[in-house]
Amino acid sequence: MYLTQHTDYGLRVLIYTAINDDALVNISTIADTYGISKSHLMKVVTALVKGGFLDSIRGKGGGLRLSRPADKINIGAVIRHLEPMQLVECMGNNNQCIIPPNCRMAGILGGGIRAFLNYLDGFTLADLVNKPTYDLLYMPKIDVIEVSNGL
Repeated sequence: MYLTQHTDYGLRVLIYTAINDDALVNISTIADTYGISKSHLMKVVTALVKGGFLDSIRGKGGGLRLSRPADKINIGAVIRHLEPMQLVECMGNNNQCIIPPNCRMAGILGGGIRAFLNYLDGFTLADLVNKPTYDLLYMPKIDVIEVSNGL
């Protein structure tokens, strides 16, 4: 089993935003930092905003910030929101398989997914942020101060 790139990027956005929680962050900076497509990241951020994990502030000086503290953002909830969790066809709406009435595969795989998500429910975004990651991703806010040369 693996997580989609969409979810991977979603977690990376949340980590970056959590580390830089003293200022609003923007999609361009996140995309440049991770070396990923800005247009793809925009879709990820849209999903995170719709899921209530990020706030988007529009306008000049706008950007992104966590919607709540990192220790209140549950990793299992993020994964549930971003991942389809359809491991096989019969777990989805477009099931064309002929054996579901007699098949136990969806139930067994569903149990595995529940165990996986229950484990992730024990962690928050704060658990993903450690000192080395912080040192790598923290971008201090620099205030621009106009200096008059007195002429």
